[in-house]
Amino acid sequence: MPFDLAPGAATWLVLVFFGAAYVRGYCGFGFAALVLTGAGLVIDPVPLIATIIVADLAMTLGQWRGIRAGIEWRRLGLLLLGALPSVPLGVAVMSRLDPDGARIAISLVILTLCAVIWRGWRLVRPGRAAHVGAGLASGLAQGAGVGGLPVAAFFAAADLPAVVFRATIIAYFTLLDLWSLPNLAWRGLVTEDALWLSVGAVPVCLLGVLAGGHRFAGASPESFRRIAVILLAGLAALGLARALA
Repeated sequence: MPFDLAPGAATWLVLVFFGAAYVRGYCGFGFAALVLTGAGLVIDPVPLIATIIVADLAMTLGQWRGIRAGIEWRRLGLLLLGALPSVPLGVAVMSRLDPDGARIAISLVILTLCAVIWRGWRLVRPGRAAHVGAGLASGLAQGAGVGGLPVAAFFAAADLPAVVFRATIIAYFTLLDLWSLPNLAWRGLVTEDALWLSVGAVPVCLLGVLAGGHRFAGASPESFRRIAVILLAGLAALGLARALA
């Protein structure tokens, strides 16, 4: 059994991967944060990062035909323009600082944004600078393990159509995953155990993302946005609790 998992812990991980994949299939984000939080209850979640990335890439392949028409490539490119150079910087900074302190600060900012968005605040036609800035914040936050939250908050505030929100954020995270893999391999986190766990995790995640995708197909734009903001606030709260524990 990979990572010497006991049967009970392995069963729990199956449930965690399925649930996180379902959320990813519906909203397009939250998979990594949910897996890391859930897995952390039974094992050290850090060695699972490579498995999470492999599963995330497999889910994108499974969703590609359904999301490609909704991807706004110009928006995606501007986000990456800010994120790609800032990811290594964020990792380097967090290696010298307290990552829990960074998670607390980022989570509090996201929770505040969620409250403001919930009360009706919107970004009106955010331009190039705003997109690059959101990508920059995402890349820096990636060093604390919460890089997805700034982009998800930015999309929620921009009041994007649900199809564009979901498709573009999936594509964004996928490209960040591809950017992260060489760094993980260099740090020795792409292990044999992680790859063997991926063999079991990928089919479970494909089932979960398929179920979540069916739920998205029947959702109204209003309910999608409401659930996305609630999920975003929940993930920020989980990050805050994890940092304070």
